Amino acid sequence: MLPILRTTIDPEAIVYTDAAGVSDALGLLGLHHTQVGHSDRFAPGPEHMNGMENFWNQARRHLRKYNGVPRHHLHLYLKECEWRFNYGSPRQLLAILAQWVRQDL
Repeated sequence: MLPILRTTIDPEAIVYTDAAGVSDALGLLGLHHTQVGHSDRFAPGPEHMNGMENFWNQARRHLRKYNGVPRHHLHLYLKECEWRFNYGSPRQLLAILAQWVRQDL
């Protein structure tokens, strides 16, 4: 796992992890990381996993309807999930798309 982490994580990044064993590997690579315990019921400060867990729950729920996606296109499906997550309700998404189309004309 160390070679994968070494090539995919920016050395300047701050990595937030839960209490899993991957944190030890990040320390071996000299990366700056912060462990966030899942035993905390609420987000006591800026260091929590709630936003990421919320995104992944929504992404899994959205992608489930496809019954699997091609591996080589997964990044595109995740970008769609990111867009849906960041821009809100379907009504808001449609309004944004309409605005973008009008700008391109």
